[in-house]
Amino acid sequence: MSTSNPQQVNIGIDDSARQKIAQSISQVLADSYTLYLMTHNFHWNVTGPHFRELHLQFEEQYTELAAAVDEIAERIRTLGYPAPGTYKQFAQLSTIDEVETIPEAFEMVRILAEANEAVVRSCRQGLPIAQDADDESSAALLSDRMRLHEKNAWLLRSLL
Repeated sequence: MSTSNPQQVNIGIDDSARQKIAQSISQVLADSYTLYLMTHNFHWNVTGPHFRELHLQFEEQYTELAAAVDEIAERIRTLGYPAPGTYKQFAQLSTIDEVETIPEAFEMVRILAEANEAVVRSCRQGLPIAQDADDESSAALLSDRMRLHEKNAWLLRSLL
């Protein structure tokens, strides 16, 4: 995330806190986008006797993520900072490793469960930063994302 020349924003959160919040949310954005790409890739490439079930579940999840990354990026912009938006930036910020092969179906499920848990951890790291700054909007966003990814991880682990 570029921290130079942030917009001047007067929403009751000091500049230093806004920068820290935007940085933490940028990691959530990078993890979410990486998970989106991974989930979409697995949706396209899953095979086997559980194809239909997994194909549809992956589609539900990547569709939700497509909307979520927009909301996350817009929160960063609301804080006055540019949102990361390139593969290079996402790769630098993300805590999720890319998968360069096409795993077997249930290996995809395991990988996606772990990647959802990684998003939860990123949200959990950012939550106290937002809370300490009384940034309820960012805290609510992070809390909502945590809850969704915890549930997705559980749904995926239940298939294993």
